Amino acid sequence: MKIGNRNIGNDSPVFIIAELSANHNGDLETAIETIKAAKRAGADCIKLQTYTPDTMTIDSQKSDFIIDGTIWEGRNLYDLYKEAYTPWEWHDKLMAVAKEEGLICFSSPFDKSAVDFLEELNTPAYKVASFEITDIPLIEYIASKGKPVIISTGIAEQEDIELALETCKKAGNDNVAVLKCTSSYPAPINEANMIMVKDFTERFGVISGLSDHTLGNTVPVVATCFGAKIIEKHFILDKSIGGPDASFSLDEKEFKEMVDAVRNAESAIGSVDYNLTEKQKKGKDFSRSLYIVEDIKKGEVITNRNVRSIRPGFGMHPKYFKDVIGKTVNKDVGKGTTLTADLLRNDK
Repeated sequence: MKIGNRNIGNDSPVFIIAELSANHNGDLETAIETIKAAKRAGADCIKLQTYTPDTMTIDSQKSDFIIDGTIWEGRNLYDLYKEAYTPWEWHDKLMAVAKEEGLICFSSPFDKSAVDFLEELNTPAYKVASFEITDIPLIEYIASKGKPVIISTGIAEQEDIELALETCKKAGNDNVAVLKCTSSYPAPINEANMIMVKDFTERFGVISGLSDHTLGNTVPVVATCFGAKIIEKHFILDKSIGGPDASFSLDEKEFKEMVDAVRNAESAIGSVDYNLTEKQKKGKDFSRSLYIVEDIKKGEVITNRNVRSIRPGFGMHPKYFKDVIGKTVNKDVGKGTTLTADLLRNDK
């Protein structure tokens, strides 16, 4: 997969997305400064959300439209989205700022009109939010544009993921990544289930990753170790500005710590290679080998008292220990001498 100028997957570094979401708090300058801060924190990408309250839901006070069981308890859906949405007239400016900062920028559309709008802005990719994974007509429309598609799975069962991938494939788009997500805000770390990142790759044959709502950076590091190639995390300029997503977003310092931890994890994973580095080879000096540990006269027999496997590693390999026991030496040998083949009498 390639988004903008970035290769994603295989041996490429983890693609780290800073999710702006509602963290502009209704102020364009805050949104601009947040993008700049995301760059300083090490993000590769800034992601927007493209909707209006009317494209997301309807203005109704019926109980179905009142949120239950989340940090937005008791709020009306329409009112929440009215507060949280990113004005469409900002998008062109925010994408331009991202480009100036060297960040890739794309968005999550929530209806077909948002897709059309983002196409006009030449978006390089699309993100399908967790709660939209069942909106098959929307996924079909997104996939038909031929851009890379990243799908979150926060509310998805296996059949939902399979259907979404099948929909993309039928639309002629195999350029799809799937992100493990826990749709709780914030998400409990014991529900992260990061082994699913590895399973997504193996089961569905896709690039996999993480859309994370946990606090801290433990889960992104574990995801990296399980093969995540994309990590998305909500990013905020300053938590003190508040807003609907502030409580589970990382500020610049926290995001930078996460990026550093992920990069360190990538470095630690390395690759399958049984060859030793020069430094590791030098370390073999401290391994064990066979040494004469008592003075031995010419013609005397080697026993397990006068020869031992000890550090350092300049003598014969310890695997020859049983072979040399009972043999005789061909000259006087002092304690601390490395046992080598030329010290042994060639008895025939």
